[in-house]
Amino acid sequence: MTAEQKLEIIVKALDSKKAEDIRVIKVRDLTILADYFVIADGTSNTQTRALADETEYQMKEQAKISPDSVQGNNGSNWIILDYTDVVVHVFNKEQREFYSLERLWSDGEDIDISQWLK
Repeated sequence: MTAEQKLEIIVKALDSKKAEDIRVIKVRDLTILADYFVIADGTSNTQTRALADETEYQMKEQAKISPDSVQGNNGSNWIILDYTDVVVHVFNKEQREFYSLERLWSDGEDIDISQWLK
């Protein structure tokens, strides 16, 4: 499965659970960590957990893939799902603003995901 196919599943899963401000940044040429970062936020820790859970569920159901690692479970306000070439960051709004990954990776390319959003 390509990274782009993973992105579609991930973005649609986040959108289905009402994630806010979903962004995909192509970082392939900037780091060896991943090809893409997906960044989204929820309105509460409960929604943040639900967003991460739905992403995991849809990736397992549709792509037959589990994350290589998951960081920040159990009520965390920042959850990371590592799918090797795609890393998903699910924040609560305050944490997202504080860490500002979009600013840190501003040299990356913003990917248009509008075709995957309802």
